[in-house]
Amino acid sequence: MNGVRTASDGVLIAVDGVDADALIKAARAALESRARGGISKWDASGVFQELAVAESAAGAPSPRTLLLLYAADLAFRLRWQIRPALLEGRAVVAAPYIDTAVAFGRAAGLSSVWLKNLFRFAPRPAERRFVHAARGRGHAAKDGFVGFSCQRMVGANGNARLRGRLINATAAALRKAGRK
Repeated sequence: MNGVRTASDGVLIAVDGVDADALIKAARAALESRARGGISKWDASGVFQELAVAESAAGAPSPRTLLLLYAADLAFRLRWQIRPALLEGRAVVAAPYIDTAVAFGRAAGLSSVWLKNLFRFAPRPAERRFVHAARGRGHAAKDGFVGFSCQRMVGANGNARLRGRLINATAAALRKAGRK
């Protein structure tokens, strides 16, 4: 009423899934009916780009390390992309948001309590959408947070079966979250 905008003027939409192409397609669809808005994608901070060029001598990161990096990237996205847009009254689609990271963490065997505490800084989205990969694509997911993380954990020449199990377990956890 006094002309000061609050974060509630905008709308945060979370789109979560393991298939990077499907995530972006769903994010664009979520914005179609909105007059003003944008998409906030993972690795806006560039931290994962840096990890991608790390030498093999650096070793494979643990799931916990990858999730800490994801949380740092999400904090960057919130600070520089999401919150400013919300304050301007825009719609923001976060693709992916928290549920993807939590599902990956659960698939990797991390505690749900630890994961909840890790992401408690992030605001709740007004809408949650879940995107599931087309049948048979679970093992092929290479882009996006989940595919990238699985690839880094097992290595370029690593166990494709293990990578596929992690991706499929993450997708299963997301399907379960989507039914809640």
